[in-house]
Amino acid sequence: MALTMPQARPLFDYPRYWAECFGPAPFLPMSREEMDLLGWDSCDVIIVTGDSYVDHPSFGMAIIGRVLEAQGFRVGIISQPDWQSKDDFMKLGKPNLFFGVAAGNMDSMINRYTADRKIRSDDAYTAGGKAGKRPDRASVPYAQRCREAYKDVPVILGGIEASLRRIAHYDYWQDKVRPSLLINTKADLLLYGNAERAVVEVAQRLAAGEPVSKLTDIRGTAFIRRDTPEGWFELDSTRVDRPGRVDKIINPYVNTQDAAACAVEQARGTEPQSEEEVQVVELLPHPRIERDRTVIRLPSYEKVRNDPVLYAHANRVLHLETNPGNARALVQRHGERDVWFNPPPVPLTTEEMDYVFGLPYARVPHPSYGDEKIPAYEMIRFSVNIMRGCFGGCTFCSITEHEGRIIQSRSHESILHEIEEMRDKVPGFTGTVSDLGGPTANMYRLACKSREIEASCRKPSCVWPGVCENLNTDHSSLIGLYRKARELPGVKRVLIASGLRYDLAVRSPEYVKELVTHHVGGYLKIAPEHTEEGPLSKMMKPGIGTYDTFKRMFDKFSREAGKEQYLIPYFIAAHPGTTDEDMMNLALWLKRNGFRADQVQAFYPSPMATATAMYHSGKNPLRRVDYKSEAVGTVKGERQRRLHKAFLRYHDPKNWPLLREALTEMGRADLIGNSKQHLIPTWQPAVEGQGAARSGAGRGRPVKGRLLTQHTGLPPRDTGAGRRSKRGGGRPAR
Repeated sequence: MALTMPQARPLFDYPRYWAECFGPAPFLPMSREEMDLLGWDSCDVIIVTGDSYVDHPSFGMAIIGRVLEAQGFRVGIISQPDWQSKDDFMKLGKPNLFFGVAAGNMDSMINRYTADRKIRSDDAYTAGGKAGKRPDRASVPYAQRCREAYKDVPVILGGIEASLRRIAHYDYWQDKVRPSLLINTKADLLLYGNAERAVVEVAQRLAAGEPVSKLTDIRGTAFIRRDTPEGWFELDSTRVDRPGRVDKIINPYVNTQDAAACAVEQARGTEPQSEEEVQVVELLPHPRIERDRTVIRLPSYEKVRNDPVLYAHANRVLHLETNPGNARALVQRHGERDVWFNPPPVPLTTEEMDYVFGLPYARVPHPSYGDEKIPAYEMIRFSVNIMRGCFGGCTFCSITEHEGRIIQSRSHESILHEIEEMRDKVPGFTGTVSDLGGPTANMYRLACKSREIEASCRKPSCVWPGVCENLNTDHSSLIGLYRKARELPGVKRVLIASGLRYDLAVRSPEYVKELVTHHVGGYLKIAPEHTEEGPLSKMMKPGIGTYDTFKRMFDKFSREAGKEQYLIPYFIAAHPGTTDEDMMNLALWLKRNGFRADQVQAFYPSPMATATAMYHSGKNPLRRVDYKSEAVGTVKGERQRRLHKAFLRYHDPKNWPLLREALTEMGRADLIGNSKQHLIPTWQPAVEGQGAARSGAGRGRPVKGRLLTQHTGLPPRDTGAGRRSKRGGGRPAR
């Protein structure tokens, strides 16, 4: 029998809680005074967040708060509390139902530290950009203080930090594997992914008097239990050194390199198709095993903590169980307790997306911040989120782990209405919409051609190693949206600032022409990430040839439009699978094409990402993992990381001594010389660090280093909240 996507109760189909009589609040209250003005004696739910409160649908606390408010619940906000005591956690009183705890729109460690483990000097999600307003791993102290404040109130974790740390995970900052966030926080329940469905069901059932300990059947949740319940069948996937029989329906380890992985699983035989497809599992004997009553037991926390290969194996199994259409429950032992992970949430329909984004957001920060600016808000102030999810599956990215790979799109009417709301209500709007996008600008309404195949597919990406033949790549709806947005009264210009998936764009020349002619503000950001096949294969990114194809189209349509426009390609240094030679070849490509990077991005191992598993284990979880499987080279030493970044900034005199030394060691001293054909010169400026470089053998006037584009005068590469979103946070992470 073919698989289909599970059905879910619509968000707007629940009975309203009695407190709906109070109506929507101008802002969710942050103080007792605001509660008094609203006529509230208490809050039903209190959300604790590590971000400043912005009542805008690009911020998690606002979406979850407004969704619960629409259900009739009274929701308060405790923003960036003092975590040293319980006092701040008591300022709104005792919540009637639960505390909702989230570190914020980013993983708190990525928010606080750079890829070199240095503390950041600012925080884009804090009023005034001030750093230090949240603790390390903020979910832990927040949950503990909530419990101290009111020990009998349930504590529910959510947000991107909870999503990425729901399982035993490698922590880059401590260089060790940490247990599930549930263990450290002692929370009652963890909601992962976009949590609207789960949080509404949790609130409704708690309001009906059901104890939190009984909420064990909600998709997109994790919780602690002592044993496997009666009626469930357990697949043992705790080892990688003994093959067992694989059932054709519940095969947990399909070969993701094979295009056939997209086919319906029932077409497979009872035996593994190849060595690659052998899953190391032991099937508990039973005459009939049902998918929705099956749980896969992962290696325990203690095992993955001490064995990197088992860590990579667990990571692979986890990522193969992310499709809501076919995922099974997972369980992982932590000491004497099991952490149980229900299958992912069912994606929202277009009607539900419209419902969520159509709630009465003020679209501005809470007035308590006065004139202080919140950088992350300023970045998205005049932008509109048109979709969520990403089927790219880039291994270094956290979007798929959090939002899923099935695209959830809003209707044209909903998006255009939000633009009108922004035009009429947001102070400072001058007629320019800064972005119509999301995790990826041009995945709007793209989906599998077959619902049956979509529900059965286990591939981690729909566009790697090539665009799947079952993927609908029609951009016509997006083109129509752009045209309608431009025609709205009061809208002078609509720009596209979200990252573009150019391997999809080249399949629609009409889209590229529309984009280039009307929606590029002088430059367009895209992310080839590298030029060499080695690192690209570990990133699950297309070859540089696809970039070249897109660039030709971009340049052609720019000329036809009579515009001087430029691409800004992003690249990553020190990604797993990258050698020194790979970085050297990338530097030569940059020089050959006249690019100079002003700022560069070093690989940042975010919790639970596939590339992080490569970094920690030295194995490739994109293929079957065992002790003899493919090894992946990693860049961990400080000198090698500096070298890889230096290759991206080959033009900076401060990097020349390190590059000369490395090139000599690599046997490529032929790249050192004073002609234009050489990568770096033999001479060194008398005063280093001033960012000036001279041509030839030191003759001529100083020339300022150009940015990563083919002309001067553009702003530097954004390394703020927008770029960091793919490393563990950023715009809408709930």
